[in-house]
Amino acid sequence: MAALMIQGCGSDVGKSVLVAGLCRVFANRGLTVRPFKPQNMSNNAAVTSDGGEIGRAQALQALACRTPPTVDMNPVLLKPQSDVGAQLIVLGKMMGTWEARGFQERKGELLDTVLTSFRRLEATCDLVIVEGAGSPAEINLRAGDIANMGFARAANVPVVLVGDIDRGHVIAALVGAYAVLEAEDRAMIRGFLINKFRGDPSLFRDGRLEITRRTRWTDFGMATWMAAARSLPAEDAVILDRAMKGNGRKTRIVVPMLSRMANFDDFDALRSEPEVDFDFIPPGQPLPGDADLVILPGTKATLADLAFFRTQGWDIDLVAHVRRGGHVLGVCGGYQMLGRTLSDPDGVEGPPETVAGLGLLDVDTTLTGAKVLASVAGRFVAAEARFEGYEMHVGRTTVSARPMLALDSGATDGATSPDGRIMGCYVHGLFNKGDARRAFLRTLGAFSNALDQTDRVDRALDEIAATLECEFDIRGLADLAGLGATM
Repeated sequence: MAALMIQGCGSDVGKSVLVAGLCRVFANRGLTVRPFKPQNMSNNAAVTSDGGEIGRAQALQALACRTPPTVDMNPVLLKPQSDVGAQLIVLGKMMGTWEARGFQERKGELLDTVLTSFRRLEATCDLVIVEGAGSPAEINLRAGDIANMGFARAANVPVVLVGDIDRGHVIAALVGAYAVLEAEDRAMIRGFLINKFRGDPSLFRDGRLEITRRTRWTDFGMATWMAAARSLPAEDAVILDRAMKGNGRKTRIVVPMLSRMANFDDFDALRSEPEVDFDFIPPGQPLPGDADLVILPGTKATLADLAFFRTQGWDIDLVAHVRRGGHVLGVCGGYQMLGRTLSDPDGVEGPPETVAGLGLLDVDTTLTGAKVLASVAGRFVAAEARFEGYEMHVGRTTVSARPMLALDSGATDGATSPDGRIMGCYVHGLFNKGDARRAFLRTLGAFSNALDQTDRVDRALDEIAATLECEFDIRGLADLAGLGATM
């Protein structure tokens, strides 16, 4: 079967978007395509059709391929819980917490798992498009590598290297990678792509020729800046460092940026609403006094982020917000924080302890080692609007309040304060369905466009694919992947 690997000169050069776009390009040409990322590091994850979890980017790429996501698409996932440790997910299941140094020393042990997943995918399709992680030029991490050249060489998959011209020094980035890579790794790279160009493409013609002259790699094209990429769910928290400020619209919704915030793409649909002014509030800034709704997001370390929340003084801001008549929503870890107590008797997140929550909902949570992973659907108890989403959490919550959600399974989820202004639940993706978002925003006095987020993302994928069809050498990439007469 055919395969192609897209690696980058660094993180956030656009690998995930380009892989998604190429998946849609080849799917539109009638091929059965599958995405693959050997090793990922992200706190934005998705529940798969086979009951596990993978990185959000691979779920998006599966959508681009028009196929359900499976654990084989991202067999190794690291979810950072601290600056030196991360939860290790293998084939969709939690395998404990590894410190960074320990993982660096033992990651080679997972190569067989990665290769097995790749071979299973390869057997089901015409083409696998593989995404690397970070940069192969980080040669200090080369020993035991399973994410970039270690995988490419083990699986014998040709590589195309992506440079981001928007951040500058793209010639140095690509030529520098050529210079530092060992000969065997360098030989796996057969060409390069330039991403995020703004302006007249002819102005960089000489630059592309110089890269080719110095590396002898094939130039497979240059993608201009694609506004449609803003409609795709972001996986890396680096995007939160950029301006995501509101625009003076009617209803103001803010989300404090917790230190281990997870699945922040939950709010993409809200950000796209015409009558919503949406802000992520960075550490060091107070929660704004004119907010209509404060959302406490999910987190990979609930107890640590509750302490972080208090250190920022946001607990005081939140009490003032509630006194002014503001609304509050907690999602997953944020829901747990809103309760009366949080207990970690087994030391799931650190030393065993019980701490006071924010005390805004009549719930108590006990963290447990077992992780809940499930797709769910149902309706809002108060609004009768239907939603679809997923649960991905560690913890069991005892509720002494009216539930927020009624699930199709017959169970309930979440809690609501007596006046209905404070609520929380475990469901991610709560606002993706247009009807659910419209009903929720109505309680804040806002009108909704009621567009389904999945449809919005799907249209963006088609727009990106159309751009890549024009600007990349798709025939050349297909030949490199080994498609041959299939195209």
